[in-house]
Amino acid sequence: MRESLRGLTTRGKAFFAAAVSIGLVALVVGEKDLMRVAALIAAMPLLSAFALTRTRYKLISARVLDPQRAEVGHSARVVLRLRNSARMPTGTLMLEDRLPYALGSRPRLVLERLAGLMGSSVSYTVRAEARGRYDVGPLVIRMTDPFGLCEVTRSFPTTDRLTVTPKITALPHVRLTGEYAGSGESRSRSVAVHGEDDVATREYRYGDDLRRVHWRSTARAGELMVRREEQPWESRATVLLDVRGAGHRGEGPTSSFEWAVAATASIALHLKGAGYKLRMVTETVDLDGQLGGEGEILDHLAEVRLRKHGDLDELVHQVRQGEHGGLIIGVIGRLDGAEAERLAGLRMSGASCIALLIDSSTWLPLPPPQRQIADEAFHGTVLSLMRTGWKVVPVRRGDDLAHLWPLVGRTGQGFAIRAAMAEAATHLGGSAAPAGPTSGGTP
Repeated sequence: MRESLRGLTTRGKAFFAAAVSIGLVALVVGEKDLMRVAALIAAMPLLSAFALTRTRYKLISARVLDPQRAEVGHSARVVLRLRNSARMPTGTLMLEDRLPYALGSRPRLVLERLAGLMGSSVSYTVRAEARGRYDVGPLVIRMTDPFGLCEVTRSFPTTDRLTVTPKITALPHVRLTGEYAGSGESRSRSVAVHGEDDVATREYRYGDDLRRVHWRSTARAGELMVRREEQPWESRATVLLDVRGAGHRGEGPTSSFEWAVAATASIALHLKGAGYKLRMVTETVDLDGQLGGEGEILDHLAEVRLRKHGDLDELVHQVRQGEHGGLIIGVIGRLDGAEAERLAGLRMSGASCIALLIDSSTWLPLPPPQRQIADEAFHGTVLSLMRTGWKVVPVRRGDDLAHLWPLVGRTGQGFAIRAAMAEAATHLGGSAAPAGPTSGGTP
C-alpha cells in the first residue's frame, strides 16, 4: 500500500491537492457538504492504490524465445504472455524487458487494459551481431489503476537465455583424404580371398599407409594402388580451433578470429552430418565424444573467446592427449617458423592433417614494405607445413569458406605444393622449385 501511494501519478497528486484545497475552504466557510466532497476526492487515490495492490499480485508472466539459438546477424522473436488471474481489470500496463547491450535497447511495450481472468501477449524482435549467450529479462511492468491515479512497478525475476551462434556456411561435399585412418572397430571389405592377385584395390590417396600398396596392381595400372582389405567402421575427425591472441587480428565481428570460429562451426557441422565421430579441440577444451548433436557444437562455439596469452603448445598437447590417427582439420591463425614446426609434429601421429591457415595480417592495413615482409613470412610458413606432409589452404580476408572447401578435398600433395609455390613466386617476384612429392598422390 505504501509503495502504491509513493507511485501516485500526476493525476493522483492533483486529486489530493484538490481534496486538501476543498477541505480548507469547507473549514473556512463551514460547509459540511464541501467537506464530504473533499473526503470523497481524497479517498479516490487511496481506493485506487488499494485496488492496484490487490491486482498486482495476480499477474502471471511467461516468455518464449523463437528460436532459442540464432545465428549472428539473424533475428529472434521474443513473445511476452501476461494473464490477469484476478477478476478486477487492470489499467494501462507498460512492459519493459531488460536486455544486454549486445541485443539492443530495452523494448517498451504498452497494454491498454487487461480484463479480469483474461490474457494477452505482445512481442518484439532482437538482433545480435556478436556471438554469445545472453540473458533476456527480467521483465518489469509498470501498472496503473483504471483511473490513472497511481502506478506501481513489479519485476518478474525469471530470465531466458538466447544463444547467438556463429554464422554457418553450407559446404559442398568433397572426398577427404585420410577419412578412414586410425584404429577402432572394423569390418571386412574383401571382395576376393583366393590369392594375392585377387585382392580388391583402389587408387592411392594421400595419407594411405604405404604398407598397403599392392605392387602387382600398381604395375598393371601404371599408378599406385592400395589394398581395400579393411576400412574403419566409423570415420574419425578432429577439428582444431586456434584461439591464440597473437594469431589473429581485427576487432569485433569482422576480425580474423570470428572468421575462424564461423569456419570451425561450419566444418564441424558438415563433418557431423557426414557421419564422422567428431572431436573438437582448443587450447583449454577437448570435447571428445561429448558432441552429441549440433546443439552442443554451437553452444560451445557461441562462447569461445580469444586468449590473449594463448600458446600453441597447449593446443598440440590437447590433441595428443586424445585418440591418434584419423583426419585432423585445423583452423589456424598466423604462425611463426617455430610454431609451424611444433604444429607439424601432429603429422607424426599418422593422421592426415589439413590446415586452413589464416593470414591474419590481411585484416590490417599495412604499407607496401610491411605488406611484402608479411607476405614473405606467411608463404614461408605455408611451405614449411607442406614439407612436413600437411595440406595447407591459405585464407585471406574476404575469402569465402564455401569456395575454399573444395581445395581441402584435392588429392595429391604435389598439386597443392606446386600451386602454393607458384603463388609464392607471384607474390615474391621470384621462382621456387617445389619440394616433396611431384605427382598427385605419389610420394
